[in-house]
Amino acid sequence: MIDNFLKKINQKVLPKNYFFSPEWIVLGVNNVCNLHCKMCDVGTKTLETNFAQNLIGTQPLNMPLDLIKKIIDQMALYYPKSKLGYAFTEPLVYPYLHESLEYAKSKNIKTSITTNALTLKQNASKLVTGGLSDLFISLDGPEKIHNLIRGHAKSFQKAVEGIEEILKINPKQSISVFCVITEWNIGYLKEFATYFKGFPLKQIGFMHTNFTTQSVADTHNLIWRTKYKATASNVEEINIDNYNLDLLWNEINEIKKEKFNFQISFSPEIDSKTKLDEFYLKSEKKIGKVCNDVFSNIMIKSDGSVIPSHGRCYNLNLGNLNTETLKQIWNSNVLNNFRDDLINNGGQLPACSRCCSAF
Repeated sequence: MIDNFLKKINQKVLPKNYFFSPEWIVLGVNNVCNLHCKMCDVGTKTLETNFAQNLIGTQPLNMPLDLIKKIIDQMALYYPKSKLGYAFTEPLVYPYLHESLEYAKSKNIKTSITTNALTLKQNASKLVTGGLSDLFISLDGPEKIHNLIRGHAKSFQKAVEGIEEILKINPKQSISVFCVITEWNIGYLKEFATYFKGFPLKQIGFMHTNFTTQSVADTHNLIWRTKYKATASNVEEINIDNYNLDLLWNEINEIKKEKFNFQISFSPEIDSKTKLDEFYLKSEKKIGKVCNDVFSNIMIKSDGSVIPSHGRCYNLNLGNLNTETLKQIWNSNVLNNFRDDLINNGGQLPACSRCCSAF
C-alpha cells in the first residue's frame, strides 16, 4: 500500500525522474500469427498502423535466443521482481520458447504467456516444465462465434483441448481467459462465460474493444504528429455502428448477477448505459484518467528495439537491448519525456482514449 502510494506521488510530481522498477517486461518474441482475427490489424493485414508495426514491423522473424537470455540476465541483475510477459505476436510458435522459459526459471524470473491457444495442447508440457506462472488465453466467444472471428474452423476446440491438457499435467496452473467484446459476439458473452463454469480458471476478463478511429488520430496528430504519431488502429473490419449496445448492456448485467467459481471482470468497468454509449460512440472522449502502463511496462521487439508499454502504444524508439542495458532504457530521456508529456496533458494524449492502458 505504501509502495503504491509513493509510486503515484512519484508519477504525479516527478514523472521525468521515476525511481521505481518496471512491473513487467513485455516481449514481442516473433512477428507471426497463426490466426486471422477480425478485430486485429495483423489479422486483417492492415499493416501500416502503429499496432501492426509494433507487432510485426521488425526483423528477424524470431527474437534470437542470445537476446532473450540477455534480457533475462539483466532482469535478474536489475529488476529481479519484475515479470517477463511473452505477449506478441503468438508466443506458442516461438522456436526458443521452452529453452527461454527454462532459462528464466533458472534465474528465478516469473513468466507469463498470452496466447490464442491454437497450439496449446502440443506445448502444454513445455509450459508446465518451464515453470510458467500465468497463462492468459484470448478467446472470443462460444465455439461457432470464436471460430468465425478468428478465421479458423477449429480454433476454439483446439484451445479447449489445450486447457484440458494443461490442467491434466498441472491441475493448479493459473489460467485466465480474456474475451474482446466485438459486434460479432455481443449476445453470446453469457453463454461463453457459462461454458467455462466447470473449469478451474482464475478469471474471465471481458475487454471492451480497444480502437483508434481516423478522426481521433487526426485530432491527435494536429498537436503530436512529430513526437508521437497516431494512426487509426483495429477498425478495418469492425463497424461500431453494428454494436448492439442495448443488448450488450443487458448482457453485462446478466453476467454480473450470475455466480461463477472464478473472477469475472470487465475492462473498463462501465456503470451505466450512458457511459457505455460514450465509450463506443464518442471515442474522442477520454474514459480513463492516466496511462497505467507507461510507469510499469516496456515492450521489447524481436530486434531488441524497445517501445513504451506494449503493442498498442506509439511506435516510439526508447533504445535497443543490443547496445544498451535494460536499466538505461527504463530510465532513458525519451521515456521520461514521454511520461512527462502524458502527465502534463492530463494523463493521456488524444489517441490514448480507447487504449486498455488507460483503464
